[in-house]
Amino acid sequence: MTRGSQGDRSVEVLPKAHLHLHFTGSMRIATVRELASKHGLPLPDALLGDWPPRLAKATDERGWFRFQRLYDAARACVRGEDDMRRIVREAAEDDAAEGSRWLELQIDPTSYAPFVGGITPAIEIVLDEARAVSAEGLIGVSIIVAASRMRHPLEARTLARLAVRHAGTGAGEVVGFGLSNDERRGLVADFAPAFAIARRAGLALVPHGGELLGAQSVMETLEYLDPDRIGHGVRSVEDPQVLDAVAEAGVALEVCPGSNIALGVYAEADDVPLTQILDAGIRVALGADDPLLFGNRLTHQYEMARDLGCSDPVLADLARGSILASRAPEALRSTALRDIDGWLADEPEKSALPV
Repeated sequence: MTRGSQGDRSVEVLPKAHLHLHFTGSMRIATVRELASKHGLPLPDALLGDWPPRLAKATDERGWFRFQRLYDAARACVRGEDDMRRIVREAAEDDAAEGSRWLELQIDPTSYAPFVGGITPAIEIVLDEARAVSAEGLIGVSIIVAASRMRHPLEARTLARLAVRHAGTGAGEVVGFGLSNDERRGLVADFAPAFAIARRAGLALVPHGGELLGAQSVMETLEYLDPDRIGHGVRSVEDPQVLDAVAEAGVALEVCPGSNIALGVYAEADDVPLTQILDAGIRVALGADDPLLFGNRLTHQYEMARDLGCSDPVLADLARGSILASRAPEALRSTALRDIDGWLADEPEKSALPV
């Protein structure tokens, strides 16, 4: 294939935004192992042997439990401010190396609060490091505060108020409010008051839905939470009416093919309904979700999209979708969109410029 033909451009230098990356799940495997050693903590064999770990099918209860056990073991290795700052910085460095201009890193601060004196110091540490990394000019980093479906909805309201206190529109600020963890836990409607708090402050509303559960999960998320984006949402394709509802609402989907396959939602890459979602006119932002456990980062998601038949113009549209669905500042958005056009015109050197 000649240089500049469809499918020949490097997706690593394609300017893009990363909108679906979890704090713990962003860690390098070497970092987890080093932190475990530093704090004298045991790790499961699955995090010490061949990497990435082989995960059980998480669409059943036992499989999800095994996945969550590994995630919790990694999270337990984060024991203080230095550890938290390291994770933010390494996530930013890894994303910048893959062409990301903007990262919205998602965190539930309650997990780290016991080691730093509360949820307020926990979020302020992360925001402070995000500002420091962003000031270096390679990538802008902002934060999404996420509540857990495994906890009481009143805690979600507390986190929404915390997010509002640190809300902003730039790097080193909270730009969104999310809802994560096992979709089969809790009722979506019970979290609506927390999302109302975030909505009034102008935060992006970015709950998970439609990965472990089917199209009805997506419809409930639309009806009760009125999101700007939905994390995953791939199973909306199981009901044409739901797919149409997502498109009509103008909601972007954060599609994470590597996650879908690793968790057993789909058996192989060809089953991921990315092209169906795009054909429905829905904006898509590709995401890596939890590279620590899935073994692939953002560039790999674009490579998978290419394998699914997405030409370079479609990959450029995916990158544009990630920028347009983000809360990146206008100057950064304009530069990134211009450089995506340059990438498509076979001028990859432009896409290497700092923000």
